[in-house]
Amino acid sequence: MPVEPKRGLTLLLAGLAMFGPFAIDTMFPAFPAIAAEFRADDFAMQQTLSIYLVALALMSLVHGPLSDALGRRPVVIAGVGLFMLASIGCALTWSIESLWLFRALQGTCAGAGWIVARAIMRDLYEGPVVQRLMSNVSMLFTVAPALAPIIGGWVLLAGNWRWIFWFLAFWGALLLVASLWRLPESHPPERRIPLRPGALVGGYVQMLMDRQFWPLAIAGTMNFSALFLYISSAPAFVVGLLKLGPQQFGWLFVPAVSGMFLGALLSGRLAGRISVPRTITLGYAVMLAASAINVGVALALPQPLVPWSVLPIGLHAIGISLSFPSLTILLLDRFPLHRGGASSLQAFVSLVFNAVLAGVVVVFVSDSVLHLALAAATLTAIGFVAWRVFRYRTAARVAAA
Repeated sequence: MPVEPKRGLTLLLAGLAMFGPFAIDTMFPAFPAIAAEFRADDFAMQQTLSIYLVALALMSLVHGPLSDALGRRPVVIAGVGLFMLASIGCALTWSIESLWLFRALQGTCAGAGWIVARAIMRDLYEGPVVQRLMSNVSMLFTVAPALAPIIGGWVLLAGNWRWIFWFLAFWGALLLVASLWRLPESHPPERRIPLRPGALVGGYVQMLMDRQFWPLAIAGTMNFSALFLYISSAPAFVVGLLKLGPQQFGWLFVPAVSGMFLGALLSGRLAGRISVPRTITLGYAVMLAASAINVGVALALPQPLVPWSVLPIGLHAIGISLSFPSLTILLLDRFPLHRGGASSLQAFVSLVFNAVLAGVVVVFVSDSVLHLALAAATLTAIGFVAWRVFRYRTAARVAAA
């Protein structure tokens, strides 16, 4: 196995992991313009996010097993190509219903890069090398939804809202060319598993019945959901609560992006120096402290103010990015023969929950910064309990052996 990944491959894997999450909310700054053109209400606009996430979640169950059966490279190339075409459809859309349709098509193929890229990393590398690589790529994966509205706002200044989807199509085209040129096949034919529906369902049932799958999946999901709560409520939080303009989403997302970057950098630096469980525990210490500060600031300020109302979100992001790569490695290593399927199932759990979060929960908690802070703190606490359950079960198994 290579000792260290080549820089070009690292950038390509990061781009593949990033484009699906990035497309979630690039269009947020254009919500008012799209709503005005199609005469759509707030609920109809929110469904452009939920429909994308549901499609992404459902297809996430297929991308990994497809790559286990057919190889990683063809699944990635097909997914990126279809994403590019779906983005063109969004740019040419003629009604809110047709936009829903093309957003669903975007979602069905956007997960190919993100899910399969993680399997490729674990195929090629191991030990501290894969932890560092996973940290760097996970940084961009988790940063993408936070960075996307900022870039969408810049694109909106240059043209109308359709330019945002032309931008996504162009990005998809660049990734397609790069994948055709540089993406290796990391899953050789002798290791492939035939794609049979019965075996596929049986594999997922086996994973779902694994006592350690759910604590790890819940921990990873809840950690990121605490940040995604703010991302999916960004129009209400930035414009409605902070009283900022559509080009000022950076007040929310720059701290989040900075926190993700610092957390991933710290995770990479700690790889090989402290154990994976200790890295995750450190991440939780940061997240729980940030949650307490966030609730305290919300209680102390009757009217939310920048930067005070957004700095705890950035601190929280450090803990998320510090713990997420290690949680992912622990989960994938439980199913070494089905890493693609394990990556798919982890993604499915996370996406389904975040679709419900964006489509339902956000509607009830985005009316005040205190409600958002309390909801984010609750999600973090659930994730921490799940992590402690995993640690307890691991210790019990070791003691029994």
